[in-house]
Amino acid sequence: MRSFCMALAMYSKLPVPQVEWREENMAYAMCFFPVIGACIGLLMFAVLALANLLALSRALTAALLTVLPLAVTGGIHMDGFCDVADALSSHAPKEKKLEIMKDPRAGAFAVIACGAYLLLTFGLWNDASLGEADCVALALCPVLSRGLSALAVVTFRGARRDGLLAAFRDASDIRVVRVVSLLWIAAAAGMMLLRAPIAGGAAVAAAGLSFLYYRLMSYREFGGATGDLAGYFVQVCELACLSAVVLVGKIGGLL
Repeated sequence: MRSFCMALAMYSKLPVPQVEWREENMAYAMCFFPVIGACIGLLMFAVLALANLLALSRALTAALLTVLPLAVTGGIHMDGFCDVADALSSHAPKEKKLEIMKDPRAGAFAVIACGAYLLLTFGLWNDASLGEADCVALALCPVLSRGLSALAVVTFRGARRDGLLAAFRDASDIRVVRVVSLLWIAAAAGMMLLRAPIAGGAAVAAAGLSFLYYRLMSYREFGGATGDLAGYFVQVCELACLSAVVLVGKIGGLL
């Protein structure tokens, strides 16, 4: 229960009892990381139901769906995305990139990357087919991305010995977190394929490619994973999944 509260308190703005920042409370926190994704998915259905009830425009609905994950998470993953965008744009050595990510100030490339990300997300939601099957696949994408992210925490090499990711990795029961993360991944991917074979399959493939990119890029550019890179992956994975579902829908509409 304490690990559950720790995960939600750290990675979301959802109201949960406060627990002490101690290693024993962090041992299974990554097991509950995908729960936040499930909450985002449920709230997505609530937004769509409200939009249908109030006859909201597609643009307003798309804007609400774009803002929803940021509201639930408090922007913690977007913060990592922006930090990594700044670091990658510097084309500096690995050590310098790691220093740039620790700088609390946002650089020009971070602002540009964040703006581009939000515009792309809004445009994709505005163009998405909001049929039931596609919505199920899209609602499960945040679960899948966080399951993969949790798996990476206890699988990938760390770029630093300190920092948020290192703290959770060192405190985690690695075997349990790996097994539970794989179960989350299998459950989310399986349900996506079952309910929406084509759109779900495209999203699962996009998530898998994003995970491979995360592994290769983090090792090549930074020497391993960090908390900021984990946040970057969540954002990239979810944008890739949304893009895949929309693209498949458009191709299907032409056939």
